Amino acid sequence: MDVAIEESWKEKLHEEFDKPYFEELIEFVKQEYKTQTVYPPGKLIFNAFDSCPFDACKVVILGQDPYHGPGQANGLCFSVNDGIPKPPSLLNIFKEVHEDTGVPIPVSGNLQRWADQGILLLNSTLTVRAGEAGSHQKKGWETFTDAVIQRINDEKENIVFLLWGKYAQDKGSIIDESKHHVLKAKHPSPLAAKWGGWFGSKHFSQTNEYLTKVGKEKIEW
Repeated sequence: MDVAIEESWKEKLHEEFDKPYFEELIEFVKQEYKTQTVYPPGKLIFNAFDSCPFDACKVVILGQDPYHGPGQANGLCFSVNDGIPKPPSLLNIFKEVHEDTGVPIPVSGNLQRWADQGILLLNSTLTVRAGEAGSHQKKGWETFTDAVIQRINDEKENIVFLLWGKYAQDKGSIIDESKHHVLKAKHPSPLAAKWGGWFGSKHFSQTNEYLTKVGKEKIEW
């Protein structure tokens, strides 16, 4: 199957595209876009990959579903389009960035600038029906994104994986921590942050310390 995805990822993942589960997934997704309102826009389904080629990837942040409100999802986990109010989890991320590194909370919640610096902002499920969180789970996306993580784990070294919350940590259980740097914290959602384990995690400064140690350029958060 010919998939419109960035060339380096197409090369790494071509075997997945010809598997029966992926063909069934794409048929399901096509039908959903024809009959329902689905986010993100079709051209942005693989935006995380298009914005961060395989060789450029040095950090991975794992999310779960795209946002399911109008105009929010842009194919990058936790990110929203310019001009869209920041969802609570994203605002808590920015608050922790500020407390950890001193970087001011930005006006825009668009994390494209992170992706452009080598952060793969990967949702486990890449599409969602409007207003229905989790509506495209267990259709095949999780199998595909597991394969993405496995490929990064096997073929790269010294990647920083940021795993926020139990879902991301369970999905990241396949990561070889002797090859990569895995940082875990509570999810930045308001409820989880309220009970502790998100604020003060200092993942952003720790990420840059590790990247510097292994000779990679720091992230401008």
